[in-house]
Amino acid sequence: MSPLRQQMINAMVQHGFSPRTHKSYLWAVKDLARYFHQSPDSLRPEQIQVYFNYLVQERHLGHSSCRLHLNGLRFLYLQVLHWEQFDIPINYPKQKRKIPELLTRAEAKQIILACDNPRYRMMLLVCYGCGLRVSELVELKVRHIDGERQLLRVEQGKGGKDRMVCLSPVLLQQLRHYWLRYRPDYWLFPNRTRPHLHLCPTTIQKTFVRAKRKVGNQKVGGIHSLRHAYATHQLEDGLPIHKLQQQLGHTDIHTTLRYVHWVPSSDQARRQISDLVGQLAVDHA
Repeated sequence: MSPLRQQMINAMVQHGFSPRTHKSYLWAVKDLARYFHQSPDSLRPEQIQVYFNYLVQERHLGHSSCRLHLNGLRFLYLQVLHWEQFDIPINYPKQKRKIPELLTRAEAKQIILACDNPRYRMMLLVCYGCGLRVSELVELKVRHIDGERQLLRVEQGKGGKDRMVCLSPVLLQQLRHYWLRYRPDYWLFPNRTRPHLHLCPTTIQKTFVRAKRKVGNQKVGGIHSLRHAYATHQLEDGLPIHKLQQQLGHTDIHTTLRYVHWVPSSDQARRQISDLVGQLAVDHA
């Protein structure tokens, strides 16, 4: 490992960045070095401009990818190499604001039931019933389930935050049946061949896509569609926006407010978390 890479890792640890941020920032720096065949600490500002022109014009990267590269390089040059400033004028595509193709309740049920594997079907139920990100879903542990208080603990979600998510009675019952059938010890959804590890996110993502294809659903979107569905369906059932923010683990309320714009007819009068899984009326996993 090069001294510069170790310096950057040390700096990211000190800032408390997540493993995913470590990986993406290091990749951005490695990609820059590979493009010029030079160490990043020997590059000039104008070379970084050339690199971003390459990302946009030749690799056709979009807003999110370019922004990720930019954040990684800004961290390197400002926090590790201690440049006085990083005011390089970099142009990249503006983020397109699109409303996702939201799943209806009937579509969510149809996709979940189309999953033949009971383990994976349980994962899709938890993803929809709690509005989890896929990274949060696969990292659930058995001890995270608080049956007495009907809560699910999400450890170190996006932004390195813990939160408690409400478990509906029917979903809790489904989880109990799942545990009695498979007896997971540590990870709630362990890897079949290496049970000391949790299931790979790619596995459940592909499972969702296959189930969607099986029922002929052509709406754009991967497993994150279940999180969107959770948010919009809870709003339709009257969950207040600040409670939805807590459930989803959003730091900024404006992120949650997007769902209000997507579901303008939502009724904010009712005050409880809706039992979305109970409404699906599916058999035990």
